[in-house]
Amino acid sequence: MTYRELPDCMKNETTKYYWEMLQKHKAALAIKRAFDVGASLILLICFSPFFLILALAIKIDSKGPVFYRQVRVGRYNQDFKIFKFRSMVSNADKIGLAITTGNDPRITRMGKVIRKCRLDEISQLLNVLNGTMSFVGPRPEVRKYVEAYKPEYLATLLIRPGVTAEASIRFRKEDEMLAKGEDPERVYIEEILPIKMGLGLEYLAHISVFHDMKIMIQTVLAVLKK
Repeated sequence: MTYRELPDCMKNETTKYYWEMLQKHKAALAIKRAFDVGASLILLICFSPFFLILALAIKIDSKGPVFYRQVRVGRYNQDFKIFKFRSMVSNADKIGLAITTGNDPRITRMGKVIRKCRLDEISQLLNVLNGTMSFVGPRPEVRKYVEAYKPEYLATLLIRPGVTAEASIRFRKEDEMLAKGEDPERVYIEEILPIKMGLGLEYLAHISVFHDMKIMIQTVLAVLKK
C-alpha cells in the first residue's frame, strides 16, 4: 500500500512523517512478520493441550462461547475480530462499558483467574498467525475510542496492533486504576489513552526486532510479578 492509498481519515502530517520513517525499515518489518508467523505457529502447537484444558474450564464455569471475539481497529484503520478467551459473562459488551474495571460484576469466577494471569490474551496467537496482529505493537482499540483519537494518534494504525506493548506493561493494573474513578470511560479517554498513544508513537520511531524481544521479555516478567 502507498501513502495515497491510505484511508483519507488517516492522512495528516504526523502520519506522513511516520509512513516515510517506516519505509526505511522495510527489512525489519519483514523480519518481524516472519518471526510472528514462525513463533505463533510453534506456540500454538505447544500450547494446544493447555488451550483445551482452559476451554473446558471456561465452559464449566459459565454459559457461553470459549472465545470472546470483539471487533477492534487494526492496521490501516480496518476492523478485525480479536480472539480472547472469555473472562466475562456472555454479551458483556452489550450490558456495560467497552473497558473493564477491577470490580466489574461481568467478570466470571474463572475470568478473574484468567485476567490476573493474562491468559485471555494467549488466544491472540491466532490473530498473530492470520496477520491481523503482531506479537508487539500498539494495542488495538474499539472503534469508539479510535474515533476519539487526535489526528496524530492515527499514525499508530500504520502497523499491525500487538498482543503486548510498552503501554500494556505500564498499565498492567489499568482495571484497578479505572475502578477508582467516578467516570471510568472519561478517565480512560482523557488521561490513559493519550499516554498509550504517546508510547505507541515512540514505538514506531524505534521499531526493530531487538526492541520487540525486549518488550516481550518485560511482559513475561511483569506477568510473573503479578
